[in-house]
Amino acid sequence: MGLLIQLTMSLNSSTLLNEGNAQGAKRNTECLESLLQSPSSVQDNPLQQLQLASQEVLEKAKKSGRSKCPQCHSSRMFYCYTCFVPVETVPTKEIPTVKLPLKIDIIKHPNETDGKSTAVHAKLLAPDDVTIYKYPCIPEYEEKRHEIALIFPGPNSVSVKDIAFHLQKYTKKSVCSSDDDCSREPLPKQAKIEPEEEKNPNECISSSMTEGTRLKKIIFIDSTWNQTNKIITDERLQGLLQIELKTRKTCFWRHQKGTPDTYLSTIEAIYYFLVDYHQEILKESYKGQYDNLLFFFSFMYTLIKDAKCCAGKK
Repeated sequence: MGLLIQLTMSLNSSTLLNEGNAQGAKRNTECLESLLQSPSSVQDNPLQQLQLASQEVLEKAKKSGRSKCPQCHSSRMFYCYTCFVPVETVPTKEIPTVKLPLKIDIIKHPNETDGKSTAVHAKLLAPDDVTIYKYPCIPEYEEKRHEIALIFPGPNSVSVKDIAFHLQKYTKKSVCSSDDDCSREPLPKQAKIEPEEEKNPNECISSSMTEGTRLKKIIFIDSTWNQTNKIITDERLQGLLQIELKTRKTCFWRHQKGTPDTYLSTIEAIYYFLVDYHQEILKESYKGQYDNLLFFFSFMYTLIKDAKCCAGKK
């Protein structure tokens, strides 16, 4: 969040707002036109095509500057990344709400900087379907492997369209809860950052192919790529079906050097997975149902790109 605030302040500084130098103004205009109209702009910035709710509330909040979190009273821009709520200048009623076709668990690395994470966007925009955990406090997924998948690139990862086929393997091995599991030592209590309603854990698995291969929850890891290994090797995540989003390129302004441009920020990964899931698994035409998941992300992306352009950066 530090970069965003710095750039926002730069945009509002007298140097930029009162720039009288015609050459500088021309340069800024040409830069913005190049960004928006170049042949590669749509490919480089797919966010232009999103069907978003009005971002006027964010424009107003940007002009007024930082505001207080209604819960912890910390000074924030747009939203509080520790309480998962909009700040006082961003009324909740003016923030879109997205309904997701399945539940999402986000496992956040304890050393991941809260202000730099996009995971909070998902919780803000799809509060009923998203739960954030702080590692090492995560759920036990073993008994529900037949209905859960993990987004993570790896040698055994599969594409979204192959989810149903691969979940069959877990369905054949899955059984309802039995006394055999009672002898195992229980794991520490699973501390959640916020509450989530879970479906009946004792519900038996249907023998039908449709029910048996239905994905009900997807897991995302929120951390830098250097921190990911500690989480992905956790025994509680072993044996889960892994899915890789191979065809999408990130627009994240904090993309880590040395990693492929297909390594997405958390909110991008959530969004692109759901778009693919909607088309490949639900077999429905995508008409922007999940676009508002990028409500904050797209606004920040444009803000930062414009600020860099106006500052004469490439």
